[in-house]
Amino acid sequence: MRLLALALCLAALPLKAEEVVLGLSSDKVAITATFEGSEILVFGAVKREVAIPDIPLDVVITVAGPSLPVSVRRKDRRFGIWVNTDEVRLDAAPTFYAVATTGPLDQVLTNTEDLRHRVSIPRAIRSVGAASMAEDVENFTEALIRIRRGQDAYQLLENTVALDEQTLFRTAIRLPANLTEGIYPTRIFLTREGRVVSQFETAIDVHKVGLERWLFTLSREQPLVYGLLSIAIAIAAGWGASAVFRLLRRG
Repeated sequence: MRLLALALCLAALPLKAEEVVLGLSSDKVAITATFEGSEILVFGAVKREVAIPDIPLDVVITVAGPSLPVSVRRKDRRFGIWVNTDEVRLDAAPTFYAVATTGPLDQVLTNTEDLRHRVSIPRAIRSVGAASMAEDVENFTEALIRIRRGQDAYQLLENTVALDEQTLFRTAIRLPANLTEGIYPTRIFLTREGRVVSQFETAIDVHKVGLERWLFTLSREQPLVYGLLSIAIAIAAGWGASAVFRLLRRG
């Protein structure tokens, strides 16, 4: 009887009407000494158990780099020179963050859902502990966003997700050259009338390889050897440059 009752309860539970079936052009990005950035193609389909509803579907895709604490400083001119006057330390800010959508973000996602899932760029930055350090924390957060947008590290890509027949979606997200090594969570949200109806998460592995990896590991595990090697390379480069100039003068 108990098994029968449990089976009836499970049968009564509603099935997920729509789910994401995701694909990535690559789930790994290798940072080499000559790495100049990359582009990730995010594509997928919507799996349905029911007919396509009349209300249109929207797609929101986010790719986030590792989150780290960051200090934001304000400079003012004092006695003719620029000096740091205020500083706010944000709890965690993604080193890279991109949001791609099928339409304007404020139309495809409500503020409540944004607050719940931390989708928009300002929501992805955590500044809980910063409120006690300065009254205008929002200004410091906006300054950080402005700086990182200029570096192509923060991207708001509205109307860049193509959605065909309310089923197939795709977009391309460019990764800049100055990537931080680590795991990059990638989230896909299906929304209808601004509310999230389904979500899916995967990850992109960004790591250093070759000479870049060897130098990074050496600097962390044997800093003395790394320092001596850097000095030796600098001396050799200086000596090589002077030798070339001597040969040019003789010629």
